[in-house]
Amino acid sequence: MSNGVKVLLIILGVIAVVAIGTVMYGVGQYNHVVTMDQQVKTQWAQVDNQLKRRYDLIPNLVETVKGYAKHEKELFENLANARTKYFQAPTPQGKIAASQQLDGLLSRLLVLQENYPQLKANEGFLKLQDSLEGTENRIAVERKRYNDDVNALNTYRRTVFGRFFASLAGVGEAAYYEVPVAEKEAPQVKFQ
Repeated sequence: MSNGVKVLLIILGVIAVVAIGTVMYGVGQYNHVVTMDQQVKTQWAQVDNQLKRRYDLIPNLVETVKGYAKHEKELFENLANARTKYFQAPTPQGKIAASQQLDGLLSRLLVLQENYPQLKANEGFLKLQDSLEGTENRIAVERKRYNDDVNALNTYRRTVFGRFFASLAGVGEAAYYEVPVAEKEAPQVKFQ
């Protein structure tokens, strides 16, 4: 074999190794972005699961409070509407919006106990309140995990190769679960 043929074989071998390495890297990055997208969806399912638990507790809590606060009809109607909007929302963003509306209403509902000493002492109400507080803690944990996964995906999507592989896999930017500014303030209950 001549030196020219040997050099050509070496060059072809190097090109083949680089090509195989590039393909393997591309497959790995594609799989990585698909895995990240799936993790965001899985984590959203966990948030959704905890939000559903919260929505299942609300009718019991509302019924307990109704007997003590008959003049808070608007609050109860708004709670029922928020619950309905949540279950009718087709997307995580719609469910997030409905959940955010409910956050403020629940705070207002729980503040009512301060104005009704009998309600504050009601054993059924206290059990429901404990269940709701436990659920709220679970929701907070799942929201954080969801937002962590959204952050990882969105950060990856902003990298040079991440943008390419995310678009190749059809993975778009994920929405964070954010608490509206208005709901970061303490709720105010006013009696007329």
